[in-house]
Formats: sequence, structure tokens, C-alpha cells
Amino acid sequence: MNKENFVKSIKASAKKIPCDLVIKNINIVDVFQSSTFISDVAILNGYIVGIGEYSGKLELDGTGKYICPSLIDAHAHIESSLLTPNQYYQTALIHGVTSMIVDPHEIANVLGTKGIDFMLSKSSNLPFDFYFMLPSCVPATSFENSGAVLNSTDLSPYYCNNKVLGLAEVMNFPSVLNCEKDMIEKLWDARENNKTIDGHAAGFSIDLINTYATANILTDHESHTSEELIDKVRRGMYVLIREGTVAKNLNELVKSVSALNSRRLCLCTDDKHIDDIIKNGTINNSIKMCINHGIMPETAIQMATLNTCECYNIKYKGAIAPGYIADFLILDDLNTFSINSVYKNGRLVVKDNKLVNIDSYKPSNSNLPCTMNFSKLTVNDFKINIKNKNILNVIEIIPNKLESNHLKLNIKDLNLGDEFIPSIHNDLLKIAVIERHKNTGNIGLGIINGLKIESGAIATTIAHDSHNLIVCGTNDLDMLKAIENLKNIQGGISICKDGKILASLSLEVGGLITERPVDEVLKDLENLHNAIDIIAPKINFNPFLTLSFLSLPVIPSLKITDKGLFNVDKFSFIDVAE
Repeated sequence: MNKENFVKSIKASAKKIPCDLVIKNINIVDVFQSSTFISDVAILNGYIVGIGEYSGKLELDGTGKYICPSLIDAHAHIESSLLTPNQYYQTALIHGVTSMIVDPHEIANVLGTKGIDFMLSKSSNLPFDFYFMLPSCVPATSFENSGAVLNSTDLSPYYCNNKVLGLAEVMNFPSVLNCEKDMIEKLWDARENNKTIDGHAAGFSIDLINTYATANILTDHESHTSEELIDKVRRGMYVLIREGTVAKNLNELVKSVSALNSRRLCLCTDDKHIDDIIKNGTINNSIKMCINHGIMPETAIQMATLNTCECYNIKYKGAIAPGYIADFLILDDLNTFSINSVYKNGRLVVKDNKLVNIDSYKPSNSNLPCTMNFSKLTVNDFKINIKNKNILNVIEIIPNKLESNHLKLNIKDLNLGDEFIPSIHNDLLKIAVIERHKNTGNIGLGIINGLKIESGAIATTIAHDSHNLIVCGTNDLDMLKAIENLKNIQGGISICKDGKILASLSLEVGGLITERPVDEVLKDLENLHNAIDIIAPKINFNPFLTLSFLSLPVIPSLKITDKGLFNVDKFSFIDVAE
């Protein structure tokens, strides 16, 4: 807001000049006190200027309806939607989200600062507010090869950008614990710039929570139990309650939500596919779930608006109050959180689940480098020798969880030969992670249980957090074919059976996202899910996101990177067979 509009706002508030828009006689959700009251809401130049009795150039009757702040996703990786920001935001608007706090560490792991610059560029000049946290751990650990390394000197210049709110999830806790120089510089730079620092405190002990809080790490979105939520809030942290496509923690964490602690709680999605968002919603769905669990609607809305703004120091947003930006929702019903319309900066952008006054976006050339850099592979690259071995170390998938279990299976009981061959009967499949950024030739091999593939193979370049190529299958030839297809389409997702590509999705930007229209992406995803029905008819969870998190070596218990099988509990590599 400039000074001239600032003066006009004061005059409109004092009723000396008319307002642009007044919504009359509407139920106002008061997020400051978790209550509701009836009044008029007056708006001028995209700001709320008064609550009371006002008149305006345009007056709308709000009788029987509710007005609340529009929603803010407290932590998200846009890359998980498979879309660029300029394609993603339109779907978010329909679900009542007008702002989100983005951590671009997925594309940063592939393309470094070029990736951050790309996301900043593609999120500008939109009727939507994308805020950014700077990726703190690129690579996430030293136990994998990523496409880039970002040091404190790479990140610090971005703090001059007013869309940058802080330092993104600090997942390399040993570097904090050991006060490693560059991590300390990253933390200190954020602190000195008065920015928020996000945490990644999966399975943390009390001592580790204390250390993170002492390091001014303010948030965590990796709480899985009510006890974890309470322990973190007691130590002054904000807990971001996550409900994503794979990681779903709300049903458990909501048990500990009360009027006494709700002001330290926010709502986030973290990682969510675009088809899941379209079908099930985003933060609006989290609010509905909270209400269904007995949380007051006003408190649930507070967790998705005001709390997030206060946590991340976002000024003049997150409430229906004078001086606040006029980002708001009109609800037909509060208890079902039924959205009638969405306003951004006082301007109608969604009505009856349809976009209004939104221009379609035309993709442009991104000029980003190729990220599929690896040599041709053969079946010999996938051999797992188990001769004279007794135990198989197997990754067991936990459906709809980012964590995995570590299975130790007796080789003799499985009637296996000298070389591991995938067994559909035992639900034991081969998995490989291929380094794709710098053609190092690294290939990590392992065995997984629980993916339920009965034929063929799945390959993807979405493999958190370094995003090497991850492939899993029932035979080496289909795995190779799926890999070859990914190289041809510049990355994405590919499904193969009997040497034939059943379906694929091209993600030409870093092998992670695409600027193609949402409808095209949805069609490709539909084809992929139809192909999954063929090769894994018994699966009842999202295999793509599940597979992509098996390479994340900071979440317990057993994961795999391009350097091999990794025991997260002991923070060390182990052999597939011993």
C-alpha cells in the first residue's frame, strides 16, 4: 500500500469517503477470540477498513452467510503437485487458499539457485501470494548425491527479497548438534535477518527438541503422536499439523488440540499431488477434518490463518479486521466449511467453485539445463549377490506413512539362490536409485516389501530429497525399459510391463514439475493410475509418492540412496545381505 491509499483507507474507515465494497449483515469469524458475530465488512483498495455500519459503491447482502480469512498453507513443496506455481495456484484458489509458504528444496536439490530463481519467477504477478523459505539442506545429508550444493553464502542474498520469510526445514540434525560451520552460518543469517526457521524433527527425543529450540528453530511438521505435539509446544515451537497425500498426521495430532494450545498450531500439506488436491481439497479439507473431530470451526480457521501469519511474521493478513488485507472467503455454512466465493485483495476470484477474472497462463521457455545425466544401464547393474549370506535387510513400506520398517529376513527360509530374484509370492521386489545429475555411475540397490507390484516396474525422477532416479520392479528388463523412457521424456514417472510402456508423465522442469496445463497432467495421472491397476491391482495407497520417499535418508528406519542401503536409526550404510 502506498501513502496515498493509506490516507484514503483512513478516510474510508472514518466514513469520509465511500468504500469500494461493503458486505452487509454477515457472520464474521473472529480468529482472535474464536467466536462469531454479525456486522458489515467494509473494503477499499484491497484492504479491510472497517467493521460496523458502512456504505459502499458495491454492497452485497451477507445475511445467513459467513466471512473468514482466506486460507494459508503453512508449509508445502509445490513440486509435489507436479506443477509450476503459475499452474498450481488456480486449483488452490478454488479450495480457498490464497497464500502458501513454499520450500523449493526439491528443485533446489536438482538445479541449485537456478531452481530457486525459477520458482520465484513463476510465482510473481499472480493473484496469489507465494512466500518462500530458503532450502537449508541441499543436499539433505552427505549420504546421497544431489544436483547442487547450497551453502550459506548462496542463500544469504535472498533475504533481500520480501517474499522470502526464512530458512526452510532443517533436516540435517547432526550438523546442528555438532555445530557444523556452514549450518551455524545459515541459522545465524536467518536469526540476524529476523526470519523464521523451520524444523524437521521426526522422532526427536526431548534433548534434540531442546537443541532445535535453542537454535531458534521455531516450527516442526514431522510430529506423529500427540505426545510429540505437546513436547514441542511446551518448548515454544509451532507444530504444523500435516495432511498430505502420503503423510497424514491430522487424525492423530488433533486429539491434543485444545483452546489452551491452538495458538501454537498451524495447518499444512507438505507434499500433495494435484489429483489429490482436486479430489479432496487442501487446507480446506484439514479444516473440515478438525471440525469433524470436535474442534470449534473458528479455532480450526485460526490455525489456518492468523497463527500462520504470526509464526512467519506475515503482516496485515490472516484476519477479518481493519487494516488487514482483504483476502477472505464467503461461506454458505460454517460447520461444513462450504465455500461460496473467494476474494483476493478485495477482488472476487472464485464463485461457486469456478475461477472468475483469472487469465489463462501460457507456458514459456524456461531455459533450464537437462537433468538426466547418466550412462546406459544393463541388467548387470542390478545384480544383488546373496551367495553365502544369511540375512536380507529389507525396506518394509508402511502405507500412507513416510517412515519405513527394517525387516531382517532369513535367506534360507525364502529358498533363494546365489542372486536375489524378485518374488511376487513373498512380496519382495528389487529397488534401485540411480544418480542422474552428474553421471557418477552410482547405483544403490535394495529390496522392498509392501509395494504390492505383481508385474512390471515403476520408475520416477521424483525421489526425495536429492531426486535421483528411483525404480522398483519384478524384473530387470522392465526396470531398464522404464528408466530408458524417463530419459527420453526428460524425467517424470513411467510404468512398464512386458517391455511395453503402459503410461508415463513427462516432467520436463528438473524431472519434477511441468508447465503444461492442469488438464493434461490430470489425464497423464489417470493413465498412470490405470496402469497401476494392471501391475498392482491390490494396492490401496499412492505408489508414486510412497516410492519417492524411500530415498529420503532422514526419516526412519531403512531407506536407500544412490550410495546404497541406509539405516536411518544408526545413520550408517548397511549391506543388502549379510
